[in-house]
Parts: sequence; C-alpha cells; structure tokens
Amino acid sequence: MKTNILGLHHITAIAGNAKRNYDFYTGVLGLRLVKKTVNFDDPGTYHFYFGDEVGTPGSILTFFPWEGIAPGNQGAGQATEVVYAVPVGSLDFWRNRLESLQIKVETGKRFDEEYLSFKDPDGLPLTLLAPIQSDSRTGWHTKEVSTDVAIKGFHSVTLTLNRKDATQQVLELLGYTLTGQENTRYRYATEE
Repeated sequence: MKTNILGLHHITAIAGNAKRNYDFYTGVLGLRLVKKTVNFDDPGTYHFYFGDEVGTPGSILTFFPWEGIAPGNQGAGQATEVVYAVPVGSLDFWRNRLESLQIKVETGKRFDEEYLSFKDPDGLPLTLLAPIQSDSRTGWHTKEVSTDVAIKGFHSVTLTLNRKDATQQVLELLGYTLTGQENTRYRYATEE
C-alpha cells in the first residue's frame, strides 16, 4: 500500500525565555497557542504548540523553551529557516507591523514569489511568503491580525547542506520532486 506524504506535519525549535517566546508567536505573529504541555524527556520544561485554530498538521511550530539558553549557531546539516504562507497582498501589512515593533525585515523574491524575512527573539530565521499557488487554508486571527493577512501555515523549511545528493534521494523516496532551482537553492514539493 502506497502512502503519500502530504507535506510538513510540524517543526520543533528551541527558545530561551518562555514568556518572550509566547508573546512573540501569539502577540506579534498572531498564532494561536494550541497546546501547552511539558517536554516528556525533561518534565521541568514547557512544550508550546503554536498554529491555527485547531492545530492542523502543517501549521504547528513547537518550542522547548529553556531559560537562559544561548542562541544557536546555524550551519550545514540543519533546518535553517521556517517559511510560512501568507495571503497574497498581505506582505505590506506584515512589513509595517514588524517594523513598528522594531523588528528588522528583509524583502525579496524567490521562485517568483514575494517574501519578507526576519528573526524571532531567539534568532530563528522566519520568512512570510505569498505563494503563487492558491492556498485555501484559513489562518488564526486576532484583533490585531485579521483573517485576510493571517499566517496560513507552513509553506516550506530551508535545509542548509554542504551536498544535496543524499538528502535529494531521501526526499525523492518520500515522494518529493524537484520543482525549481535558483542558484544553489533547490525547491522540492509533494503533489499533495
């Protein structure tokens, strides 16, 4: 029986201060705290789940906040960027919102899709991207982030690699295909 990979289920990261992490993802980005539990390997540590209204797979970014932990160093062999899909036409809202909160943003185009990139308080690179392909998901909205600009869920994750061959083989085994290349950036996607 063949089982198709539908895409990213969730992404997990590490944060420093729990309150700062909560405030940023719910207050600044307007995501919903879907669940707060503990790290079962370290029950003294929270495990936060941020996403859409019901925690739909593909919308959940989870964190283990460890107080006082130093920011990590990014490099080859790691997931180095979380990319969220946002509605077409919403990037001006996000740029204005983030800049008004003293968050430095960079804008650009990748695979003909407009984006803006910034970092969370712990230095995790985040990108909001307006995909060309229609995305019917509805993001969680708040009084400051309306549905027409709300984050819909994951678009992609960037893996930084010294060599792509082994990862390419695994992605292809899982049903991903190469859909584009710009310089040293390769985009893989599922048909789902």
